[in-house]
Amino acid sequence: MNSRSLRGTRLGSLSMETDEGVLAAPRQETAYDCPKGHTTILPFSVEAEVPAVWECRCGETAVLRDHEKPDEKPGKPQRTHWDMLLERRSEEELQELLDQRLELLRAGKLHTSSSRTL
Repeated sequence: MNSRSLRGTRLGSLSMETDEGVLAAPRQETAYDCPKGHTTILPFSVEAEVPAVWECRCGETAVLRDHEKPDEKPGKPQRTHWDMLLERRSEEELQELLDQRLELLRAGKLHTSSSRTL
């Protein structure tokens, strides 16, 4: 291929095709209503499964017009540090460790970060 033949065509940035004769896929417009009064209208393909809820621009959950808000799935409760600690040790083991550390601290063999002088 001759390098002079590509001069000035901006390869990859422009398509030589036109939109003439191209039919857009059939669409349906769906409206979502926010509890704060906002309305969001979105186009979906007629073949697409339309979701019952959509996040509004304000962050609230907007519901498909003329539909009820679906029941939310129960989520897993957030695990706390204490929950994760109890997965590794029993409360008896933790009490024994605490007693040992307190004994070392009281004997002066263990320094806390606040008692150190810099």
